[in-house]
Amino acid sequence: MAMPTPTEPRRIMRLPEVQAITGFGRAWIYHLMNEGKFPKACRIGTRAVGWDSEAVREWIESRLGSRA
Repeated sequence: MAMPTPTEPRRIMRLPEVQAITGFGRAWIYHLMNEGKFPKACRIGTRAVGWDSEAVREWIESRLGSRA
């Protein structure tokens, strides 16, 4: 899956897409969330969560930008 670009509309991303664009597994994503090092998921249903595509995109850009 392609990383959302600034020209794409803001939307809710489900876990498989977040995993695909970050390369992280479910457990590591939740570990980083619990440590405040990854955007928090928001509840979108009784048993469903999703991530703000803009927040995930900004997180990825901050990680790539910190490499020199």
